[in-house]
Amino acid sequence: MQLKELGEFGLIERIRQATPRGRGVRIGIGDDAAWLDCRNRTFLITSDLLIEGIHFNLKWTSFYALGYKTLAVNLSDLAAMGASPAYLILSLGIPVDFRVEDVEQFYRGIRVLASRSGVALVGGDTSASTRFFINACVVGHSAQRPVTRGGAKAGDDLYVTGTLGDSALGMKLLKERGARAGNRNHAYLISRHRFPSPRLTAGATLARAGIARAMIDVSDGLLQDLTHVCKASRVGAVIWEEALPLSRAYRTAAGKKGLLYALTGGEDYELLFSLRRRDRSRLETIGRRLTVPVARIGTCVPAREGITVINRRGRPQALSTAGFDHFRDRR
Repeated sequence: MQLKELGEFGLIERIRQATPRGRGVRIGIGDDAAWLDCRNRTFLITSDLLIEGIHFNLKWTSFYALGYKTLAVNLSDLAAMGASPAYLILSLGIPVDFRVEDVEQFYRGIRVLASRSGVALVGGDTSASTRFFINACVVGHSAQRPVTRGGAKAGDDLYVTGTLGDSALGMKLLKERGARAGNRNHAYLISRHRFPSPRLTAGATLARAGIARAMIDVSDGLLQDLTHVCKASRVGAVIWEEALPLSRAYRTAAGKKGLLYALTGGEDYELLFSLRRRDRSRLETIGRRLTVPVARIGTCVPAREGITVINRRGRPQALSTAGFDHFRDRR
């Protein structure tokens, strides 16, 4: 079997099944971050790869923006478990013809977000490479039990922070126009792609309040990431198209694609979470502390009902739940 047949998540599942659990491992492979116990301390650890030509194109991405995004996507994983970040380990494969000033700008992007989020760069590695290759690992902690993907129950509400689809539409514009923004709406969408906002405050606040039963960050597309929650929680879900939060820029620029990017586009790095209906008032109470709007977009149902998207006419919409898969898709 070839990898393109198995797919990214099929490969991850095979690795997970073949990997011993290990001492002190509360959660290993399969969630947004690993949850580890060591000498009465709890740590959350996550890692991400960014590879030139796969995750980014230097023709339309500055080194500063790339550094910023490198840290942001890792912070988003910790946000999805309600954790706070502390340390960054960064390893780079760098083409030898890069300018020193470009690499310095990359680290400047890292430093700007690190200073805002309380992260210290504590080590890593560098090597010569044929293309720019980035591996970031962030270590964090949580004062309370981390929120996993597996806590949702049938009857729970489904919420999402911020707006959906902006990043995927921004990337489409970059592919079509290069670095040229075109107009204010285009500039906003491109900025959302280049500078995602990891929802650390929202994630930690929801975890402290104890109302988020399951949570994940929307990195591979709303429907695909919802599939991960449903699988881990053994539930199904109903999503209402008319409830999806969309920015004004998205509504203006999406055109005939409609809600496609909001449902299946990746790299929004918003938080998708479930909570009990009886906790709606508690969510309203802490809403201001989240520092980002939230929208109720659906509900959890028994697993046998699968995942359904209801269109504006109240009818089920035929849509694939698949988002981006590294072994099946090419950007």
